[in-house]
Amino acid sequence: MKIPKRLHPLVEEGLINEIICQLQSGKEAKVYMVRCGKDVRCAKVYKEANKRSFKQAVQYQEGRTGRNSRRNRAMQKRTRYGQKESEEAWLSAEVDALYRLAAAGVRVPQPYGFVDGVLLMELITDSNGHAAPRLNDVSFSHEQALEDHDKIIHEVVRMLCAGLVHGDLSEFNVLLDQNGPVIIDLPQAVNAAGNNSARMMLERDVNNMSSYFGRYAPELLTTAYAKEIWAHFESGNLYPEIKLTGHFVESTVAADVDGVMTVIDAALKEEYERLLRKQAANQEE
Repeated sequence: MKIPKRLHPLVEEGLINEIICQLQSGKEAKVYMVRCGKDVRCAKVYKEANKRSFKQAVQYQEGRTGRNSRRNRAMQKRTRYGQKESEEAWLSAEVDALYRLAAAGVRVPQPYGFVDGVLLMELITDSNGHAAPRLNDVSFSHEQALEDHDKIIHEVVRMLCAGLVHGDLSEFNVLLDQNGPVIIDLPQAVNAAGNNSARMMLERDVNNMSSYFGRYAPELLTTAYAKEIWAHFESGNLYPEIKLTGHFVESTVAADVDGVMTVIDAALKEEYERLLRKQAANQEE
């Protein structure tokens, strides 16, 4: 097939030997099957910012910090330089997440490199060696739905143990190979500890999975895995092989508002007295 413009540099540099076919075109990128030497891999070609339908919402950017403070300030102020750096950070987020998650044992495609807006990674295949289907393209028996739902929930747990929440998990970005679900599409992954929306995103991810598999196993529709997982995470008791029940009981203990206000008032009083002492010391000088 004709070589896409964005893949020309990789072909010229010998990183890609052949473009076999286009696998899909999504809201943020086009994915091609390519030959790299003896291996068949994927090349994910990200669309330009103004052509992507998935926007870099502030909600997803929160908690992403770089090593360069000038770069961080520019990104926050949305200067021209900042927008350029923000775009590069967005594009590199997926490869960073893939390396991090693969190292943690999460079932994601193995990344092989990121060059000029193109991510080279493992091609996930089915038992016949063909490109693996998305969950949305597969029908399940009741038993298989329960089994694969359990597998994907534990992949979400492993992700969270590695500090990340997918943020956009659905039946459209999970592939199914001969061993079960494989999570894909991670440029919007968020830092679980540094993003105030992480809990909401985790609940949405988990509930999306329960809703999808619930078509085949309706009992999944009444589970509360998301709340159970987050409760373990908040308490520091979440680990990759944790046994989940799918049940969660909300606390009925009323918050001690008066106690909290007493602590706040005491802290304010202490700070006020400190400032008075400092002011008095300055006047004596």
